[in-house]
Formats: sequence, structure tokens, C-alpha cells
Amino acid sequence: MSRAARQPRRRSRLGLSARLFLVTVAFVALAEIMIYVPAVASYRKSWLADRMTAAAVAALVLDATPDHHVSDALVQRLLAGVGAREIAVEGSGGRRVLALTPSPDAVAESVDLRGSGWFEAIVGSWNTLTSPEPAAIRVVGSGRDSAGKIEVVLDELPLRQALAAFSLRLLISSLVIATAAAALVFFVLQCVFVRPMRRLARNIADFADNPEKAERVIAPSGRIDEIGEAEAALARMEVVLAGELRHKRRLAGLGLSVSKISHELRNLLTTAQLLGDRLENVADPVVQRVAPRLVATLDRANRFCEATLAYGRAAERHPQRAMVPLARILDELPDLAALSRDARVRISIRSQPGLGVDADAEQLSRALTNLVRNAVQALDAAGGMSPTVTVEARREGCLGTGLVTIAVTDNGPGLPDRAKAHLFSPFQGSMRAGGTGLGLAIAAELAELNGGTLRLDPTDTGARFLLEIPDRQAHAEAA
Repeated sequence: MSRAARQPRRRSRLGLSARLFLVTVAFVALAEIMIYVPAVASYRKSWLADRMTAAAVAALVLDATPDHHVSDALVQRLLAGVGAREIAVEGSGGRRVLALTPSPDAVAESVDLRGSGWFEAIVGSWNTLTSPEPAAIRVVGSGRDSAGKIEVVLDELPLRQALAAFSLRLLISSLVIATAAAALVFFVLQCVFVRPMRRLARNIADFADNPEKAERVIAPSGRIDEIGEAEAALARMEVVLAGELRHKRRLAGLGLSVSKISHELRNLLTTAQLLGDRLENVADPVVQRVAPRLVATLDRANRFCEATLAYGRAAERHPQRAMVPLARILDELPDLAALSRDARVRISIRSQPGLGVDADAEQLSRALTNLVRNAVQALDAAGGMSPTVTVEARREGCLGTGLVTIAVTDNGPGLPDRAKAHLFSPFQGSMRAGGTGLGLAIAAELAELNGGTLRLDPTDTGARFLLEIPDRQAHAEAA
């Protein structure tokens, strides 16, 4: 199957770079909005303060005239210079007003520049920009040298126009800044993060196509950040994985060759065994003495070939775990005592009443059968007084969160050190002459399939194996 055929059809979506770009634009725009609102309020306050300053100058002109009386032409010029309808000055000399028309009966808003805060300035700016009809507003400020008070009545329309123009300029500059910042961030992230991650993704896909090819291993870029560490870790993993796959491929080829050789060798040994059986009828004393040993040797060799072929064909199914009564499995084990010569070995079962185990019943039975059979055969070969195999089962922890431990113990001579080194390896962990070493290997594999472990528990005498099967919830929490 081609690489294109294996890959699922990808839906069109925004890539990481585009998402980063949009997120950057959004955050910069949000920051600009947080700056925009106070900036507009500050501009409005400054605009009104400028008008109040101009009104203070007009008040100085009014104070400088004889009897504080000015002509209508001068009043018109002063009001036009301030951009006001009316200017009122209150001081020690009383209240004086500069106006050509009567004061409006109502104003839309009164602004006191002497004590207004930011919140009032923001609300006022919003009202100025959104009011349906421009109206008059009254602005109150301090007089000359902070003495007295100046009131100015202004038309709102010029203020609205100035605020709108300022807002538009600020909005355009904000958009330009946001776009430039987003483009810069996009370019930096593209170079620093996105491209290296795409390189990692492409390498993983290429390596998956042919993991045994040495040139598919990624070459770390030498970066000293987290991406550099990921590249180095990926390179180490790919080197190890490629080596393991090549090793397993060689082992698979070797296993196939061994299976073929064992098959042919078994046919030859069967023929030799048949010929050896005929030698038992020969009257020659030498033949009578050698023939039984020859037949036994051929029989062991034949069994070894059959065990090799059986192990090579075996493919354990996925376990069907369920909570099953352990007593039903343990009750079958005492029958294995018949494997010993003259039924000398005794098998003792000790278990908590009503004990259940979360496992595949058939696989657990096979694992325990292999353990007990090995113990019986080891005791039978060693001899000794009262050979006994003890099987003990107990639960540790609560149901659903604990585990079941099954101990298989014998009172034999124990295991030699050379056997402990490869105890659970097939064809290497045999403890008796003629054995294949497959019993413990199969038992360990079955235990692992059911989420458990099989290990040798050190003891002073004999051998003690512990088979531990955790409940599935406990196994999931541990994982």
C-alpha cells in the first residue's frame, strides 16, 4: 500500500502558522482597544481644557476693559476665538457674562474639569460620539490663579467632529501596528517553531515508511532549546528502533530457518527412533545395554524439535478478562502430581474462600499449570523426602483496586545461578536435563497479557514463584 493510500483524507483547516497569526492580531487589537478608550477620553479632556484656557484669556480681556464693558464686535471675536456660545466668569467682582444670545435653557452635559475622573471622561466621550443630536454642553473650570470659576457653554458638534477624526486616526494606526506586530510574530514563530516541527513531522512519516533505512534517521540541528532536545531524543529513538527492527528481522529469518530445520530433523529422528526400537530385539548384550540409552536420547531430541515447532507457531490471543472464581482453576492443579514417578510429589492448595481474580480463565490456568508442572518435574528429578508443591493465593487491597497474588513454592534444592540469569527466556531457562525452558517463558507471557507479572521470589530453600494479577482499574491507574 502506498503512503498516499495509507494517509486519511485531510480536511481543509487553518494551519498552526495561520492560527498564530490570527491570535496575535486578536491580542494586539485587544491591547489597542485598551489603549484606545483612555486615549479618546484624554483627547476630549484636553480639547475641553484648551477651550477653557482660551476662555480664561477672554476673561483677562474683559477684566482689562473700563467698567468691564466690551462692544458686541469684541464679544463676537472673543466667543469665536473660544468657539463658545457663552462665557461666564465668577470672581471677587461678581459674575460677568460674555454672550450675544440668551443662555440655552438646557444643556446635554455638564463637565467640571476641576475634579472629573477617568470614568466620567470615558462616559462623556461615549456620549459625545453616540448622542443622536449634537447639543450644548457646559464646561466648568478654575479661573486665573485658581481663583474664581469660569463656565463655558459650547456646541457639541465641533467636539464630536474632533473626537471622530482623532478616533479614526487612532484606529488606523492601531490596525497598522497590530498587522505589523502580527506579521513579525508570524515570521519569527514560523522560523523558530513551525518549520522545525514540520521537519520533525515529515521525518516521523518518512521513518515510518522504512524504519530500517539508516538515512531516514533525523539529523539533529544542534539547537539548545526544547525542539533541539526533541530532535536529539527522536534521533536516539529512531537509531534504537531501527537496530531493534533489523535484529528482529534477522531473528525472524533465523526462526523460520530453525523451524524448517526442526521439521526435517524431527522426521529424521522419528525414523531413527523406529530403527532404535528394533534394536531392543537384538540379543547382543552390547546392543541391549546401549539401545535404551539411544532410544531415550532420540526421544528427548524428538520432543525438543516438537517443542520448538510448537513455540514458533504459538500466537497468544488477546485475553478475555473477567472476574472468575480462582478455586475452579486451583482445583485442577493437584492432578499434576501424577507426572511424578510413583506419584511421590504432593500438591497442596491454600486460598482465601471466595477469592476471585480479574483474568482470562484459560490463560491463567495454563500459566499455573506450567508453573506447577515445572515444580513437580524438578522435585521428581531431585528426589528427597516428602516432595511438596504449595500453591497459595490471596488478595491484597480492595476489589477493583487491588491485586491477586498466587505463590507456587516447592521444597526442592532450588535454582542454580546459571538458570536464574535467563529464567524466563525460551530454550535458555531449563533447570533439568532434556527440558526446553518454554514453561516459564510461556507462563510469563500469559501473565503479562493479563496485565500481571511473574517473578522469582528469593527463598532460603526450594523455589518460589509469584504470579501477580492486578484488577483492571488498579492496572489502569498504575499505567
